[in-house]
Amino acid sequence: MSMSMTPSERLAEAYRLWQQATPEPKSDLEYTNAYTLLVAVVLSAQATDAGVNKATRALFEQVATPAEMLDFGEERLMAAISTIGLFRSKTKYVIGLSQQLIDNHGGEVPCDQKALEALPGVGHKTANVVMNIIFGAPTIAVDTHIFRIGNRTGMAVGKTVDAVEKALVAQTPAAYISHAHHWLILHGRYTCVARKPKCGSCVIRHLCDYEEKIL
Repeated sequence: MSMSMTPSERLAEAYRLWQQATPEPKSDLEYTNAYTLLVAVVLSAQATDAGVNKATRALFEQVATPAEMLDFGEERLMAAISTIGLFRSKTKYVIGLSQQLIDNHGGEVPCDQKALEALPGVGHKTANVVMNIIFGAPTIAVDTHIFRIGNRTGMAVGKTVDAVEKALVAQTPAAYISHAHHWLILHGRYTCVARKPKCGSCVIRHLCDYEEKIL
């Protein structure tokens, strides 16, 4: 079936099937508002969502705003997230971005890609996640999972993260763009895994170019 369809057609059909299976996909990261999501995504770099959630559950019960984070303080924050990789540098990022949100944005998370990317520890991918989840922007944050899916399936081939992102955004129908990031990341995290993809239980395997399917 996949051979007679263009990559765009296959991707649209994949979204249709993912939507059937999971109509309202959610982030695995736990958060209470835009600010705590931003912090959680910054902490999730080179760490698992499960590991971040374990550290932030108690933290986010005490801290929900940039001002509360500054009151909480660098030492207590470092202790709270010490189980997360790179916790020392991430502590400085979180304190720094909290201060900048207060100084430059009235303590609110801005609905602006460039403004988000100007914050300490916030790169393009992190800004994309926040823009998509909080503000409903048509962004797709390409991580290792989504990069793998784009290339492995042949639906969005690219040698760089930027190339795969551009291909996905260009080919994703408007009807699916708000949830596209989540469907892709969940597929990569739980089905189209790196070493032994679960092709036998994959709902889009008939749309996929991957030749070494494990059925």
